[in-house]
Amino acid sequence: MTTLDERSPSRLAPADMARAAGIGLRTRRLRSVLSALGIMIGIGAMVAVLGLSESSKSDLLSQLDALGTNMLQVEASTGIGLGPGTLPEEAVIMASRIGPVETVSWVGDAAGARIFKNDLVPDTQTGGLSVLVSDQDLLDTLQGSMADGVFLDSATPDFPVTVLGSVTAERLGIRSVDPSIDVYLGDEWFAVVGIMDSLALSPNIDRAALVSESAAETFLDYDGVIGTIYVRTTPSEIDEVRNVMPATINPENPDQVQVTRPSDALEAREAADTALTNLFLGLGAVALLVGGVGIANVMVISVMERRGEIGLRRALGATRRHIAVQFLGESLLLASFGGVGGVLLGALVTAGYAASQGWDVLVPLIAIVGGILAALLIGAVAGLYPAMRAARVSPTDALRTL
Repeated sequence: MTTLDERSPSRLAPADMARAAGIGLRTRRLRSVLSALGIMIGIGAMVAVLGLSESSKSDLLSQLDALGTNMLQVEASTGIGLGPGTLPEEAVIMASRIGPVETVSWVGDAAGARIFKNDLVPDTQTGGLSVLVSDQDLLDTLQGSMADGVFLDSATPDFPVTVLGSVTAERLGIRSVDPSIDVYLGDEWFAVVGIMDSLALSPNIDRAALVSESAAETFLDYDGVIGTIYVRTTPSEIDEVRNVMPATINPENPDQVQVTRPSDALEAREAADTALTNLFLGLGAVALLVGGVGIANVMVISVMERRGEIGLRRALGATRRHIAVQFLGESLLLASFGGVGGVLLGALVTAGYAASQGWDVLVPLIAIVGGILAALLIGAVAGLYPAMRAARVSPTDALRTL
């Protein structure tokens, strides 16, 4: 005598299998939604992390493209056994003689002068702002721009005029140079002729008021000491220029010259962001695993609750394979709903946060496809044991529960 499983192959169509798999979801909607929610949170977290990482990286690359990675910053450093050093007077000229160097500019500290909105502010309330002496080419070398007004030029080198960095202008409450406004530098009043846009590679300039060398010597007792030199070079030869710069500027004590590349700070920030991205991906994977365990738990309970249904289907001709496919299909449907919902949730979170930061919205294709595939894989693994358990249910024992 042949058993049901030894008869001719099943003729159950795929569409019928899909409808059978959806029976449990339709009859237990709240449980299904809660089960899919775990998968959705895990996939959403992973998609959002990858999307925000790509959007942030795109913004960083845009900044680097705009600002350039070919700028070097030269400062005096403490030499070995020599104590604190200073840059030689001819440092700017010597730096400009290096072949690949395109432009050179410099700034110096204006003898400890500070900037205030008026002469009634106590000297101790500096707000972290400083006064720097600058040459007229600084804006071009830094590839900066003006938010309002003009930069220091040859028209007013001897007059008490100043250009404010973006942070300085904000803290002083100055948004425009029209109508004209004066600020108190040292013991003198200076007219504000310009406000600079923010400089990502030179935050010290953002927090300063810039004056010309001639005006600094006349009104602020500037001693002529150069603090920092900014050098733009041919991009392909920046490492070579960086290596020869100390010996060129200060042949006697090259170890008293420190040469850095400001864009390294932005690249370091990206490295830190990558580490955080990996951490959040790990947390998303944990959430996804918890969601998979939730689906497995729901499916096991579903098998126990539906023993009578399983027995009736077996008695009507359903094979063990039909039963296994039904419950495995339910698990895959739950996971797919969670996966699609998670991708949409992650994309919405990415779009919202990127828009608030002014970034371009980028959701990698791998995050979308990978998120759905990961959800299906979790669903398949979570539903495998419940499906096998349902397939092993004896029809006679199951019918006794009806």
